[in-house]
Amino acid sequence: MKSFSIHQRIYILAGICLLFMLLPQISEAQCAMCKAAVESNVKSDPNSVAKGINKGILYLMAVPYLLLMFIFRKQIATVWRKLRKKDVTVSEK
Repeated sequence: MKSFSIHQRIYILAGICLLFMLLPQISEAQCAMCKAAVESNVKSDPNSVAKGINKGILYLMAVPYLLLMFIFRKQIATVWRKLRKKDVTVSEK
């Protein structure tokens, strides 16, 4: 199995991101399907699928942010402490 260097991994990731930016219809396919499902079911029962889809969207939106906060928790805490320290020194003067 071939092992990629860090530069090759960055180039591959940048290429995939560029592909999704140049071909947005590929990355938006699921959103169009969800929108169609919600629009068709909202007319019959406003709370059935629409409420579940909205909760699913919020869940999917929150998970990456929570994951990043968990991964970078030490850096976030350090920045928070430095900002709090600056606030305390400014208020004392």
